[in-house]
Amino acid sequence: MATNGNNTDKVLYPDLSYKIVGLCFEVHNELGQYAREKQYADLLEKKLKDQNLKYNRELVIGGSGSIADFLVENKVVLELKTKRLIGRPEYRQIQNYLQQSKLDLGLLIDFSDKFLRPKRILRTTARNYS
Repeated sequence: MATNGNNTDKVLYPDLSYKIVGLCFEVHNELGQYAREKQYADLLEKKLKDQNLKYNRELVIGGSGSIADFLVENKVVLELKTKRLIGRPEYRQIQNYLQQSKLDLGLLIDFSDKFLRPKRILRTTARNYS
């Protein structure tokens, strides 16, 4: 398979991320778009348990006191939102979690939309110019 040099044809943890996103769709279908973030997180936690997925909830990452909503299977940072607009601060927040934890994949899920559109975020590596 030919690549274009930026690894776009390689998906990190496809089975795990598919399973997590599927659970998020189930949660969204059950609660709709107007619940509180804690309600989504509580139901998602139950579904993670039911699927026997290893997770940590509200995990402190790094020394700055940053708290990620979930870390699933010690591989994927999962951040839940209930905001009208998702912008740079939310992407930066996950990127910060990924940098501090040295993990490579984050999922950003905004439950407030009528249709769920999960975002996959990969850890970027800073270049050393010295």
